[in-house]
Amino acid sequence: MSLDLKLTRDLLEHAITQAGQKFEKPACVAVCDAQGFLIGFFRADGAPLRSIALAQQKAYTATRMGCSTTAFLARLRRDDIPIGYFCDPLLTALPGGALLLDSTGGVIGGVGVSGLAPEQDQEIADCGADFTRHDPTSKR
Repeated sequence: MSLDLKLTRDLLEHAITQAGQKFEKPACVAVCDAQGFLIGFFRADGAPLRSIALAQQKAYTATRMGCSTTAFLARLRRDDIPIGYFCDPLLTALPGGALLLDSTGGVIGGVGVSGLAPEQDQEIADCGADFTRHDPTSKR
C-alpha cells in the first residue's frame, strides 16, 4: 500500500470528523510521507492558528523518529535527553503524532493532530493511523 492523494484526503476528512464528533472541537490535521514531507493538511473552521505548524511538526516527528510523539516524549523523559540534542528544530514531543503503517507494518507516512487537549490530539492521530491500516476502500 502507498500513501496516495485519495487515501490522504480520506484520512484528513476522517480525522477532522472524529475530532468534531468525539470532542466537539476543531482541529488541524497534517499528513506527511515516509520521509516527513507534507502531503496534505486540513484546518477545521475555528481551529487555533498555532495548531497549523504543530500538526505538521507532529506528523514529521512521527516519521523521523519512527514512533508516535507520545512514545518520543516518553523516551526523552526516560533517558533524560533534551530534544535539542537531535539537532532538528522541526521535532516536537507534544502528543498528537502517529506513524502510518501499511498492512505489513511498513511505514508509509505520519499523521499529526493539533488543536485539542494533548491526549485528545493523540487519540485522533491514533484513529487516523488505524484508519489507514484498515481503509476499506483501499485496493493497494
